[in-house]
Amino acid sequence: MSTSKGNNYNASKVAGYSESEPATSTEKITETTKIPNYRNTETRGPQEAAILRPNRIRKTSISMPSNLDEMESLRIDRQKGTASKFTRSESDDSSSVTFSNSGSTPNGSPLGSETEEEANDEELAKVPLQAPPRRKSRAMSPMLSEKLGNDPMELSGAQSVNSTITSVNSISSLLKEKLQLSIPQALRSSKKRQNADYRLRAFVGILFLCVVFLVGFAHIYYTQHVLQRAYFDKFRFNKNERVMHVYSSTGAEVIAARLGNDIPADTGVFSCLSHYQKQDSVCLEWLQQARLYLAHTKHADMHCYHITWQSLNSYYSPKDCFDWSPKRGHWYGGGQVQNMPYPLERGRLDLSPFVTGDITKHPFGNVLKRYFLNSKGATILVDPETPLYVSINANRSNNFCLQAKHDAFAYINHLTPLPQLNYTICATDNMKILHSSMAEKSLWDGLKPDELNAVHSLLSEPVWQISPTSEAAVYNYTEDVIALGFLKQGHVLLSEEWQPSAGDFVLDEERFTSMEETINIIHRRGFRIVFTIQPFISTESINFRDAVSNRLLISERGSDPRIPALTRYKQSNSVGVLDITNNKTLPWLQSKLESLIMKYHVDSFYLDLGTAQDMPHYYKCEQPLTNPDHYKTLFTKSILGSVPVIGVSGAISRPRAPVFVSLPPFSSSWKAIKTVIPTVLTYGMIGYPFIMPGAVGGDVALPMSDNNPDNDFEVNLPDKELYIRWLQLSTFLPVIRFTHLPSKYSDDSVLEIAKRLTELRQKTVTPMLKKYAKETLNTGLPIIRPLWMLDPADPACHVVVDEFSVGEELIVAPVLYSGSRQREVYLPAGVWRDGIDGSLRKGSRWIHNYRVAEDKVAYFVKMPDNTRF
Repeated sequence: MSTSKGNNYNASKVAGYSESEPATSTEKITETTKIPNYRNTETRGPQEAAILRPNRIRKTSISMPSNLDEMESLRIDRQKGTASKFTRSESDDSSSVTFSNSGSTPNGSPLGSETEEEANDEELAKVPLQAPPRRKSRAMSPMLSEKLGNDPMELSGAQSVNSTITSVNSISSLLKEKLQLSIPQALRSSKKRQNADYRLRAFVGILFLCVVFLVGFAHIYYTQHVLQRAYFDKFRFNKNERVMHVYSSTGAEVIAARLGNDIPADTGVFSCLSHYQKQDSVCLEWLQQARLYLAHTKHADMHCYHITWQSLNSYYSPKDCFDWSPKRGHWYGGGQVQNMPYPLERGRLDLSPFVTGDITKHPFGNVLKRYFLNSKGATILVDPETPLYVSINANRSNNFCLQAKHDAFAYINHLTPLPQLNYTICATDNMKILHSSMAEKSLWDGLKPDELNAVHSLLSEPVWQISPTSEAAVYNYTEDVIALGFLKQGHVLLSEEWQPSAGDFVLDEERFTSMEETINIIHRRGFRIVFTIQPFISTESINFRDAVSNRLLISERGSDPRIPALTRYKQSNSVGVLDITNNKTLPWLQSKLESLIMKYHVDSFYLDLGTAQDMPHYYKCEQPLTNPDHYKTLFTKSILGSVPVIGVSGAISRPRAPVFVSLPPFSSSWKAIKTVIPTVLTYGMIGYPFIMPGAVGGDVALPMSDNNPDNDFEVNLPDKELYIRWLQLSTFLPVIRFTHLPSKYSDDSVLEIAKRLTELRQKTVTPMLKKYAKETLNTGLPIIRPLWMLDPADPACHVVVDEFSVGEELIVAPVLYSGSRQREVYLPAGVWRDGIDGSLRKGSRWIHNYRVAEDKVAYFVKMPDNTRF
């Protein structure tokens, strides 16, 4: 085995060689003897024959050699510059012997003898056996050869030197083995140290991140909590960030809002000057932007907080945004919103004026109230004088925003020079208790016996809505109702077409030549006659000239007050609007209506008031209106004091009983029927308990795609399945209104289903409606209720959009999808009797894939909790 430079260097140090002679330790031996040919031993000489002798297996000793003293001369000679290679050369012989650095004695030495060889063998026998390493022959230095000469003793000394070198090389081999064992251990120790370093660095890094997090958290806590001053109990407000939090009595957060959204961030906030302060209020002012008043009142366990913003410049409109993310609970109220989301946070609405309109064209429907309820137990009630704009999840946010903003139509009458936002937040632990406390009480106060009878008659008898194209159409319609045999007569509601033109307030004598006699016949049959009237006077009406000359119409802003402001209403392209704020208008209208009552024995009227969008754009009344919808409230109150009224087409405040508020017109489609339930629930919750749904099958009949397109009768009828499902739904609502009679369908199954539903309504539903109507007059709670009113603590009840309850005793789950024969049903807590098969059902759970045949409707009656078969 060839020895590396490192081994030669170590061996030389052990042998006493100086480090000052690098040539002796690193020089590679270049002179080597030629190896004789061993194939023909017979022709070889004695030396060559000796070489062919089998080598004895020798191992280098790991112990120090005993003749180290003889190496002193070598050390001295080496220090004097003696060559480091020991090569013995024989001039008279062509063969040479190379001494390997392993220290083994070369075979066939010419100076050796049998005795010397045996002596060497005895000495080598003392060396432990070791596998012979591969050797590199090294020639004897000429200087060493000269020094030793041919003397056998000197050669023997050289052999001792070789033996010493062998021992030294053995030590180097041992050291190498030791190093080979120790290096992996050192590497492992190094890796352990590196791993320890990595763990230390990781710990320091994590500790640093923790410190950064704690510092950040401390900053956020300071800005969001420490700076939030508890101005009132359960109320926190950070005036620098303008962040408000309202809590329930248990400490749960029910409201989170950012106030004054458009105030620049660098605007300073200060306490108001003394002459702006109000008693029992906190006043804060952002310089040249807005002034904020905060007040607090307490009613039993309910805390109410009053927020008022006053703008201080014409460019700032106060705006507050409430967090409507899912963790903040569910929201209800407001009124009918485009696409009718339920709950409200599921919808989307850009910032729009909070006024009524046609839901197919405008953001809001025909009935509104500035009241919003949260499932966690909070309400927002906006002052009616606030020029209110509303947005829901606008700009991809989860915010519900209120803004006070003047404009050129909805809020053209500025009650204050600059817009003011004024609203109240009330909070408690239970949303049902909170809503009950906010509802209007004692609706029976001032109710006359005949008015109460009118309420009961609408709950128990149908309304027959007829478009009076002719006198015969009205007569024949009532005959068909009687021919049915199972429906009560009820109220015959004639739409505004009974007049020649809108605002005539007289029957069209060309179409109704003997209407007095026809009405008498209808009365004898047990029907009541209801005429639809409106405040719009067509320019073609016989009364238009009289109304203009007496200045009874709303005028155009900025023009001569004698010139009326014109607008459009349904089929009339040019109409004026009666100015109900004019003291002369009501007596004039009252005289017209009394004449109708005296001549035709009209039982009551239905007020079709249109929407805010039907008002003239630049309207001006004799007395300023808060907004266009304010007109509805004034007109309804004025008429109710003079003539009987059973219904209105729209409202922003609850009309006095027995007036029912109509749902908006619905098209005859499956999409429309899905919006009926959320609209009914919303209207009842915002304070309109007495509602009148639209006609069964829809108010606008869409053409059917059938095999008989030439059959006009069939084309004008709603889809048969849609009609049946709509009839099933309407059976449980406060008022059932018909335009299309069930007998008009050629399929007898429709008539048979209508009979069974009529029996169900008369036997089960009507008594329950009357019972809860009495409760409504006392408590203000609606007759038709969402499921959360039955169990406000059940989260599943908060999101059920296609079920409702009649009071607290009857749950209805109609089918609202074409071709469907099953549906999912959720039952609140309690025990419920299945209205289809009579089985008992346990509440607080979903019933999946509940089977409902086409002629059936799913309903469940509340039973005592201990009821068992």
